[in-house]
Amino acid sequence: MYFTDRGIEELEQRRGDEQVTLDWLAERLRAFVDLNPDFEVPIDRLATFLARDDDPDD
Repeated sequence: MYFTDRGIEELEQRRGDEQVTLDWLAERLRAFVDLNPDFEVPIDRLATFLARDDDPDD
């Protein structure tokens, strides 16, 4: 298990039964980057990864 899995597991435990929209997720990612500008590049890469998840060329 990676150290980062702890945060993912907490997310799943706390909010695993909730349904969210991509608009909500995008807004939360923007808010996170506003508070933590050093994470702009990794968050952008995560968003790109999620956006292109069904594209076999990526």
